[in-house]
Amino acid sequence: MMVLGFDTATHATAVALLLGDGAILRARDDPGPGEHPGHATRLLPMAGELLAAAGAGWRDLDRVAVGVGPGAFTGLRVGVATARGLAQSLSVDLVGVSSPAALARAALAAPPNGSAFSAGEGSREKVDERMLAIIDARRGEIFAGAFRRSGGDGIRELVSARAIAPEHLDAVIALAQEHGAGPGRWLAAGDGAVRYREQLQGAETVIPEDSSPLHLIDAGMICQLGAEAPPVAAEQLLPDYRRRPDAELAPPPLATRGAVSP
Repeated sequence: MMVLGFDTATHATAVALLLGDGAILRARDDPGPGEHPGHATRLLPMAGELLAAAGAGWRDLDRVAVGVGPGAFTGLRVGVATARGLAQSLSVDLVGVSSPAALARAALAAPPNGSAFSAGEGSREKVDERMLAIIDARRGEIFAGAFRRSGGDGIRELVSARAIAPEHLDAVIALAQEHGAGPGRWLAAGDGAVRYREQLQGAETVIPEDSSPLHLIDAGMICQLGAEAPPVAAEQLLPDYRRRPDAELAPPPLATRGAVSP
C-alpha cells in the first residue's frame, strides 16, 4: 500500500510517502521566526516531489492520511480540505489521524537512551513510557494530551487533548493518573512544550532540548497510523478544533455592536 500522509496542525508543513516495501520518504517546511506557514503553497508541491523521488505518480497512491489536529485552525482547514480533495479526485481511501497521537507514538518509539530523553546536563533519566503531547494552541493556551506505551510500539491514550493554560498541566497529569498512568516522570514534547518550557518543566515533566526532533509531528507516523486505521468518507473527515475558531470568537465590528433590528 502506498500512503501519502501530511500534517499541518502546527506552523510546519510535514509530508511523507509510505511505500509498498515499508520505506518512508519525508519532506518538511519549517518557517523561520516571524514567517508565515506555507501550508497552502508548499503542501502539494512537496507531495509531488516525494512521488517523483519514488518514481511514482498521483494515480499510484492507495490512500491519503492527514493529521486532523487539534492545532492551528487555518492549517487544519488547509490540510483536511487538501486531503479530501485528493482522495475524491483520485478515488482512493481517506483517513484522519490524531496529531497528538502521531507526536506521542513517534516520541515513545524513539531510542529510550538517546540524548532527547535527557532531563538535563549530567542526567540520563529515562522517560520512555509516558508522554504528554503538547501543541501550541495560541491565545496563551496549549492542547495537551496524555499517552503511555502499550505493547511494542503501540500507545494508549489516557487523556484526550484539551485546550488549557500551561500552568494547568498538572490537572491533565492528575487525570492521567486516574486512568492508570503508573509511576514516573513524563516526557513532554511538541511546539507547545518548547514555547512554554518555563511554565511546563518541573518535578513531573522532562522536556527535550528545543532542537530535539521529538517536538516535531512526523508525517511518516501519520502515514503509518493512517495505514492501520479504517478509511472514512470525505464528508466525515473534519478538523478536530477542540474549541471554537478565533474568527468565531472575535467581537463584531463596532458599527454593528448594539444595533437594533428594525
